[in-house]
Amino acid sequence: MRVGVVTFPGSLDDHDARLAVAACGHEDVPLWHADDDLAGVDAVIVPGGFSYGDYLRCGAVAHRAPMMQAVRRFADGGGPVLGICNGFQVLCEAGMLPGALLRNAGLRFVCRDVVCVVEAATPWTAGYQVGEEIVIPAKHGEGRYHASDDVLDELEGTGRVVLRYAPGHNPNGSARDIAGVANAAGNVVGVMPHPEHAVDEALIGGVDGRGFFTDLRAGVAVG
Repeated sequence: MRVGVVTFPGSLDDHDARLAVAACGHEDVPLWHADDDLAGVDAVIVPGGFSYGDYLRCGAVAHRAPMMQAVRRFADGGGPVLGICNGFQVLCEAGMLPGALLRNAGLRFVCRDVVCVVEAATPWTAGYQVGEEIVIPAKHGEGRYHASDDVLDELEGTGRVVLRYAPGHNPNGSARDIAGVANAAGNVVGVMPHPEHAVDEALIGGVDGRGFFTDLRAGVAVG
């Protein structure tokens, strides 16, 4: 598959995402924030980093980029979109995912491996079994997932919590230990930890993130 990775001014994990895509057998395609052409890709990753220096709020500027309008059209047509860390924030700011990412509890930047449980089948988690535990890095200052109780209940009741911090591993105070969610159609997913940093055993010491990329599929429903 051809997987596009968006670069904004300030992005710092776009290169890592492209390396992960290539390492897992797909063609990585660079996408520039100021363009509005997805170059015929089959899937899109909105990567981590500090787009536009996180001015105003994380993702508040990036979601207005021309490329994000193309990404929205792609997602509305059923195309798989993954937001990682800052990309998750961008997708929430764009209204493509529910909720918001707030300052970490304790107001400290977090940088460590976390244990997460895969809770739903999506195009981006087809490489895992539901209920599987994975270890992937987290690095963020504003990763505390927040939504109203009604939204949280809906996410839980419809199987749209994609990734959850294992008991005792919530690094930021996220509501109900939520580390990732999906939209109603299941094709748009946002996760706060970084699977692209866990695809090379020799370089990082773990490969639990590979499941986000190796079995990427275009038609897997949430469930």
